[in-house]
Amino acid sequence: MKTDIQIAQECKLLPIAEVAENFGIDTDCLELYGKYKAKLSDELYNKNKDKPDAKLVLVTAVNPTPAGEGKTTVTIGLAQALNKLGKKAVVALREPSLGPCMGVKGGAAGGGYSQVVPMEEINLHFTGDIHAMTTANNLLASMIDNHIHQGNALDIDINNIVWKRAVDLNDRALRNTVCGLGGRTNGHPREDGFMITVASEIMAIVGLSEDIFDLKARLGRIIAAYNRKGKPVTAKDLKADGAMTVLLKDALKPNLVQTLEHTPAIIHCGPFANIAHGCNSVKATKTAMKLSEITVTEAGFGADLGAEKFFDIKCRKAGLKPDAVVLVATVRALKYNGGVPKAELNGENLEAVNSGFVNLEKHIENLQKYGVPVVVTLNHFVTDTDAEVEYVKSRCEAMGADFAIARVWENGGEGGKELALKVSEVLENKKSSFAPLYDEKASITDKINTICREIYGAESVEFTSAAKKQMARIEALGLDKQPVCIAKTQYSLSDNAALLGRPSGFTVTIKEVRVSAGAGFIVALAGDIMVMPGLPKVPAAENIDIDENGKIIGLF
Repeated sequence: MKTDIQIAQECKLLPIAEVAENFGIDTDCLELYGKYKAKLSDELYNKNKDKPDAKLVLVTAVNPTPAGEGKTTVTIGLAQALNKLGKKAVVALREPSLGPCMGVKGGAAGGGYSQVVPMEEINLHFTGDIHAMTTANNLLASMIDNHIHQGNALDIDINNIVWKRAVDLNDRALRNTVCGLGGRTNGHPREDGFMITVASEIMAIVGLSEDIFDLKARLGRIIAAYNRKGKPVTAKDLKADGAMTVLLKDALKPNLVQTLEHTPAIIHCGPFANIAHGCNSVKATKTAMKLSEITVTEAGFGADLGAEKFFDIKCRKAGLKPDAVVLVATVRALKYNGGVPKAELNGENLEAVNSGFVNLEKHIENLQKYGVPVVVTLNHFVTDTDAEVEYVKSRCEAMGADFAIARVWENGGEGGKELALKVSEVLENKKSSFAPLYDEKASITDKINTICREIYGAESVEFTSAAKKQMARIEALGLDKQPVCIAKTQYSLSDNAALLGRPSGFTVTIKEVRVSAGAGFIVALAGDIMVMPGLPKVPAAENIDIDENGKIIGLF
């Protein structure tokens, strides 16, 4: 069996200008990064802004399991299949982070015969967007410490600096650091720390910015620290916003690549859904919606994280109204949620499918709360039996969800036709009545409680004393009337990764609450979630290499 990277490297790519031209995209609006990658200029959107918006389809999934669900693979395969049916479809995805690529999850370019290419470049440095975000983030950090060193005219409280440095790698040793050591010329010693770039506010700001002027305004509103009177000190106060904007001016432009079947793929921004808002950029989605009849996009991890944040943060901020949502599951994931170990998932086990269906059931219920038609798709594995598939189909349809099988890993767009036909049918015959889950003007406590109870199924929410103080400060600053982004484990509906299926009677613990004033939302950290992941015992990086022919191997 060929690996994903072998399949990708055997693909005959078209020059990206040809992909664009074949799809009716004005090639004068491309900024080429070699033969197979390009940036989309603002001029492209402006030329097409008066065209009607495409139908918007979100692809999400059940809670991830070690068996893998293939959400991005299905997203790509669905777009390919829609084009095979004569629809004009564009796929809009997030940029992969080097953290998971070098860690345990691997890349984020799809798999099998439903991939975006050039796979190696997309998964590694791509067009340098994330590096630019890292640099802009760390410029602000360096200007904070330099301001203090040069006399501290803004009276920054050295014990109340909230801006962390960033790097796009999993490096647990950087979670908590001390900087400024080595004497007076090196600054004032203080505690500091790093977060992974894709969880940073810079990533969120680039993802939510409408244009360069919106970007600069958002960067200026970043709260970097507080002074000794407890007042915020912003990036604009530090006169960092202009230089940060300049560093990010190209990173703000969406990237165009292609799928294995030459479907246009717009890939831009890569916030994690477990610790950030988990969606590709507003610019990418809105551009795709002007270039297509159907735009297929995805949000990270399970629907309790990615879909909730897509609906309650991105759609609210950007004025988007999704027309349908595809919920990806696998028979293997249901068995795993039903208590079957990973090594024993291949045999038929209707009892385990029944036990584990509760996880899928909860996600269907959650998505239906937003008023968007739901299509459940089983990402098919050869070990799935007809009885298992029929059981899932009947249960989903009994809940009012549509159902289709996807065989896109093995057969690409051809294997996605059943799903594409079902999605097309839903788009034609069912009307979305999308509405966010909560009122953003409600109190922080009420918004967090609503998400935890309605989406996660929690019985109660407990706030630490530190979180309560932080919420009080946000309210005092008048920054509380914004959506909430809850950071929690992706592996469970609860904040405890070990609670599989559909847990009940649990309490979500909110340990920290902070405001991302530039992005325009409030971040609440639940359970033991960390904003800087660590590498596993055997990192994926150990298997990545280059062979004697200069080909990258081991990337997945």
